[in-house]
Amino acid sequence: MIRFGPIGETALHICVDMQRLFAEPTEWRTPWMDRVLPRVVALVEPRPERTIFTRFIPAIEPGAGTGTWRRYFERWSGMTLSRLPPGLIDLVPPLDRYVPPARLLDKPIYSPWLSTTLQASLRRHGIDTLVVSGGETEVCVLATVMGAIDYGHRVIIATDALCSSADSTHDAMLEIYGSRFGMQVETAPVEEILASWR
Repeated sequence: MIRFGPIGETALHICVDMQRLFAEPTEWRTPWMDRVLPRVVALVEPRPERTIFTRFIPAIEPGAGTGTWRRYFERWSGMTLSRLPPGLIDLVPPLDRYVPPARLLDKPIYSPWLSTTLQASLRRHGIDTLVVSGGETEVCVLATVMGAIDYGHRVIIATDALCSSADSTHDAMLEIYGSRFGMQVETAPVEEILASWR
């Protein structure tokens, strides 16, 4: 429910990692990404210039990265750039047609806030409200939401424009957003968000 007033011109939509490597038959396939795609399109279409698409960019080769990321990319060696078919890091169709005016933000980790210029760009453009969609609910979406909370942004999660590969943790995460972050996070379906965003 949208509880803290209408969504205004200081809002931006961050669509998290709606990429081919999660939609197509890979080790990281998110089975119901196709199901939420029309809801994501509905959020982007009225104002694509107010959307940033993040993309998770895997390591170049197995074992690359620092700390536990090295172990991660050893485990998921088939998902490194040197082994993936070309183009799998791209956005899924039909989202790719919105860039530009929508923008891309590439990140080598779950969070879009570290090692990027995201917060500086939002501050420069007077953005204080973020509508969040994409996947996965309890991984990269979670990292996006927590960083936005830390920076003091109003966060509105589009509940029917999120996807995960695990129903139980998706449902649990939505419950946590409502029960533990009620003063900082609003959750609403896309239809309600669009009706509020003038």
